[in-house]
Amino acid sequence: MDLLQLQSSQLKKLLDKWPGKRLFGIYRFLPAFFILGAALEFSMINWHVGEVNFYRTFKRRQAHEAAVKELKEEIAA
Repeated sequence: MDLLQLQSSQLKKLLDKWPGKRLFGIYRFLPAFFILGAALEFSMINWHVGEVNFYRTFKRRQAHEAAVKELKEEIAA
């Protein structure tokens, strides 16, 4: 048995131990993904690299794109 098959079988055993399989089926994993998504969102808001975080960069890019669009419309008119 190679390493990939061993890891795959271990993963399958772990996923089969996850509670709620008979009642919820595949949807039993939703709470875990919800928590992971919330953690990612929290880190994007609160994790600063220097003075910048994800949302400041996103807002700056949106403002730049809106200004460029407005200038193009003004030139075309």
